[in-house]
Amino acid sequence: MSTHALILVDMLNAFFDEGGSAYYPAAQEVLPNVQRLLGVARERGVFIVHAVERHHPGALDGERNRIPVHCEIGSHDAEYTPSMEPRSTPTEIEVAKIRYSSFHATELDLMLRANNVSSVVIVGVKTNVCIRATAQDAFALGYQVIVPSDATNSNRPHLAAASLEDIGRYMGSTPTTAEVLKQLAGNHL
Repeated sequence: MSTHALILVDMLNAFFDEGGSAYYPAAQEVLPNVQRLLGVARERGVFIVHAVERHHPGALDGERNRIPVHCEIGSHDAEYTPSMEPRSTPTEIEVAKIRYSSFHATELDLMLRANNVSSVVIVGVKTNVCIRATAQDAFALGYQVIVPSDATNSNRPHLAAASLEDIGRYMGSTPTTAEVLKQLAGNHL
């Protein structure tokens, strides 16, 4: 198995579809780079995690106290944006989350450790919320953290920039997608 994993965060209609509850137009800008990383990860046999919000319809889960209803199980919001659906393979899984971090109260850490993962490449939306929370928890759990700066963004660019600065300074690295692809090609992550 791979020693690194690609974690795709919230590649869902809620963020990418114009009718989505959390839609913002700039989200579309990350798709080409995320798709490139996903394609190479699949080719190279990298462990892939689709970390996605899955809220129970009508149930209070804590997040609803802070933000509007979104990504309810069975809704259009919670469906994958086209081309981002997971494949049914042993090296590609889905992890459902009800908090910003892909690690909090999920099986993610257990699955990564079971597959000998020590380095995580985190991509998706939104840099200042779910990406940052996931990166911070990955760092706290001892993973090497890589967040490609052009494979994530936010509807609040100034907060995305500040988050990337903090991630690069305190938690890991923020190379470009091209740099990560070069490392993946050489198996040097």
